[in-house]
Amino acid sequence: MNYKNGKDVLPPRLLKELQNYIQGELLYIPKPERSRALWGELSGTRKSMAKRNEEIYRLYHSGHTVSDLAERFFLSDESIRKIICKMRISLRETAAVTE
Repeated sequence: MNYKNGKDVLPPRLLKELQNYIQGELLYIPKPERSRALWGELSGTRKSMAKRNEEIYRLYHSGHTVSDLAERFFLSDESIRKIICKMRISLRETAAVTE
């Protein structure tokens, strides 16, 4: 996050109005909700985790055990189970939409 001086970026009238509420302190102004990226979208993390989860699901259905997958992906057994369950639900929902 970059610091910007209000007098350099705000119209004088708006700056004066803001000074009625806050003076000499830092103020964070968030982006509008519609322009905010979801977690991991910009870095690609969301995509890579989805790909990893698909691979976990595929390997599980080809015979790998939960413990094997946990060790392979450095996750807990419980995390692997959650991923498998979420993938199963997601695939059911996708199949229901296409029918």
